[in-house]
Amino acid sequence: MKLIKTELEGVFIIENFYASDERGSFTKTYHSNFFEKNALCTDFKESYFSISKKNVIRGMHFQLPPHDHEKLVYVAKGEVTDVILDLRKSSNTFGKSISIVLNDRNYRSVYIPKGLAHGFRSMVDNTIMIYNVSTVYNNEADSGVRFNSFNFNWELSEPIVSERDKSLVSFEEFSKSNPF
Repeated sequence: MKLIKTELEGVFIIENFYASDERGSFTKTYHSNFFEKNALCTDFKESYFSISKKNVIRGMHFQLPPHDHEKLVYVAKGEVTDVILDLRKSSNTFGKSISIVLNDRNYRSVYIPKGLAHGFRSMVDNTIMIYNVSTVYNNEADSGVRFNSFNFNWELSEPIVSERDKSLVSFEEFSKSNPF
């Protein structure tokens, strides 16, 4: 496994161990010693996945303190443009976002620390995104900012977006009472 820094502090691309032969392939997405050595969370409390159609945008989601969490995400099948937005007021990159292509061919994961919003655009039908989080989901702490309210071009004129995600507050509105 290899850790690659991004321009957002604490956000890392992880090049996972991958092997293949005549039977198929094998990918390691988590190794506690590697995570511990790199000062990353090693105590994940929940794991779940979503299946998305092409042009679905999910996000930008996070949990509010004290239920905020680190995330480890990757694609088991398909492809996404993964987007991370820095909500941390004290960060030098507050309000900035990055995107990373994750797919079932590049064997990458993304590690996202507390205080960042996460979302993605599915690039193909039946994309399976895996999420591992360090806190148990708390409905009252569930939050997000609207996907089209910050400086990111999703390159899509007619996205498929849930009513919940459409109704999230704008990044500007969230910033007025930002707990991060």
